Amino acid sequence: MTTASANRISGFHRTWNRFKTYISKPQNAILLMLGILLTITTIFPMYTIVRDTVRIHPGSIDTQGKALESQVDALGTTLTTYNWSNLFTETITTRVGRERVTRSVASIYLWTPLLNSVLISIFACFGAILYGGVFAYLVTRTNLKYKKYLSSIFIFPYIMPQWTLAVMWQNLFNSNAVTGGNDGLFVALFNVYMPRWWCEGIFPVSVVLAIHYAPFAYILIGGIFRNMDANLEEAATILNTPRWKTFFRVTLPLVKPAILSTVLLVFSSAMGSYPIPHYLKLSTLSTQYVGMSTNRAGQASILAVIMMLFGFLILIVNQKTTSGRKNFTTVTGKSGQSSVVNLGPAKYAISILFVLLTLFTGILPIILFAVETFLPNPGDYSFITHGIAGHTTTKWWLTSENVTENGMYGQKGILYNADIWNAFAGTFFVAICCALAAGIIGTLIGYCVSKNRRSKWAAYVNNMAFLPYLMPSLAVGVAFFIFGSGAGIYNTFLLLILAGTVKYIPFASRSALNSMMQLSGEIEEAAIIQNIPWWKRMTRIIIPIQKTSIISGFLLPFMTCLRELTLFMLLCGQGKIITTMLGYFDEMGLYAFSSGINLILIILILLFNTLVNKLTGASIDSGIGGDS
Repeated sequence: MTTASANRISGFHRTWNRFKTYISKPQNAILLMLGILLTITTIFPMYTIVRDTVRIHPGSIDTQGKALESQVDALGTTLTTYNWSNLFTETITTRVGRERVTRSVASIYLWTPLLNSVLISIFACFGAILYGGVFAYLVTRTNLKYKKYLSSIFIFPYIMPQWTLAVMWQNLFNSNAVTGGNDGLFVALFNVYMPRWWCEGIFPVSVVLAIHYAPFAYILIGGIFRNMDANLEEAATILNTPRWKTFFRVTLPLVKPAILSTVLLVFSSAMGSYPIPHYLKLSTLSTQYVGMSTNRAGQASILAVIMMLFGFLILIVNQKTTSGRKNFTTVTGKSGQSSVVNLGPAKYAISILFVLLTLFTGILPIILFAVETFLPNPGDYSFITHGIAGHTTTKWWLTSENVTENGMYGQKGILYNADIWNAFAGTFFVAICCALAAGIIGTLIGYCVSKNRRSKWAAYVNNMAFLPYLMPSLAVGVAFFIFGSGAGIYNTFLLLILAGTVKYIPFASRSALNSMMQLSGEIEEAAIIQNIPWWKRMTRIIIPIQKTSIISGFLLPFMTCLRELTLFMLLCGQGKIITTMLGYFDEMGLYAFSSGINLILIILILLFNTLVNKLTGASIDSGIGGDS
């Protein structure tokens, strides 16, 4: 044997021994497997989107460029650059009145929706931080009244389905004179017709998104306010610094990381939102993709790629902002509790204002959905002026036979409709499976990453687990739609569970990681000295200690999956799960059925949240200050 051969064999043995030593630790072996699994389930579906942009799609406009620009690869699959060239270079001539107007395809299908998506994301970030941040400050740092009630109700818009406030906005402000259809509650009560920009478009979409995501800001910023070191502000007080300067020069810099996290989360979520722009008639990348997915499938995939790029950009910004966080040290001062700002007599006015706001965003949607299900013509509130007699009905709930008259279109009432309850059963099955899978994987990721804090591989796995959350939901749905269609699992529960698990792993992984980082290593080391196996250390020591955070990691995917529409709407047919039936009933004009489904969803989600809170103490707003 030559010296070179001996060195190669010796090097192989050293590498093999190091590898065996590395995987002998359970956290390393699990981290390696999870990294491979997440890479496959995250990167490969994204690759399928990119590849879909250069494929010919029979039956769509893509076939027009096939003869000129297509080519066949070694696998015999038709590839083309036509989708890209048509989207960015072609024009469309349409007739506006008596004139013919020529516009580029890109301006119609890309630039205008992209601009709208970016604008509503920016406005939603600003509104969520302003509304949620002010509320967080008032709850944690002032003597605001009714804190416990306000804290509980404030998170309702996020717990409820995303489209809830959009539908409520329609029911309140739509009118026959401006938007067509029935006059809403605002017209019935005050005989005031709101302008179209108020009823549809960028303004209402931005407002509804801001209200929906304001709990993000409340939870993240409120947690910082609640746990802020009192030394810093006391030091400024001792140095006779004015209160306003203390707030802007001391308090806000401490809250900056939470504000940046809120911006990233809200921006990425708003960018991929579909139901709210759909209901409020705004063209965005999400709504445009759904409209193009049949006739311009290849070009629609380009829109999905653009949404995906925004997710990568947000991940990079997140890394840059979190890696360089500053530390603050007091020059003088003493330890103590954060001072509470006395609002004086204004505390009652401010408290009442927020009570009214939370009633509007948290309680009124439930009331309106309930009322809608008893109106003969949902959306028609004429009974307010003409009296309730003859203006209510129970047919939407209690019709037990298939009837075509009275606007039922052959449907049974909600309580007797087997299709609705089968869809609810499918939703619960998917939600339970996603919660279990995402919760277990997320908990393992949190544990393994906390044990390998300085490892580049751990950082990669952590980023790969968090990436799907920063990706717009529709982009993730498109990736799994193309992947599932190619794998032959479209319209199956398996595909829904795969997509939901990958999308919701960040909920559990971040919750577990934050709690595991607080856990002292000596606790597990003591068990290792006693030769206690890894599985018993996890089930007898680590999980019981961090029970609340781990349960939250299961609870969030479950509740989110119950109300998910954007992620799942492309992955299955109507009726597979309950949220996909909403569009079906809306298309048929059975708006009472949609309102009934929304009402049942909201009540179920609130009941589950309350039940888990009572049994385990885990809740979304726990620890912020709403307990006083």
